[in-house]
Amino acid sequence: MADAPDRTLVVNRVKRAQGQLAGVLRMIEEGRDVQEVVNQLKAVTRALDRAGFAIIAMELREAIAADRVDDDELSRLEALYLSLA
Repeated sequence: MADAPDRTLVVNRVKRAQGQLAGVLRMIEEGRDVQEVVNQLKAVTRALDRAGFAIIAMELREAIAADRVDDDELSRLEALYLSLA
């Protein structure tokens, strides 16, 4: 299981994205300019991507620490990473 600081980092990133998404919903409800809304949606997407990258990095660190990094594990993590890119 991941160290608490690593989990906290990921949880904080997701909570930040959740707050940004709530802001996007308010913007839509207020009828804000579409460019502003899209810019904020891009920010939410980036925040979620960063959370995904952090989760993958956390898993890789755990695998290295447990000495369970083999080709299959690296391929799995690489596929996860590329799915976010």
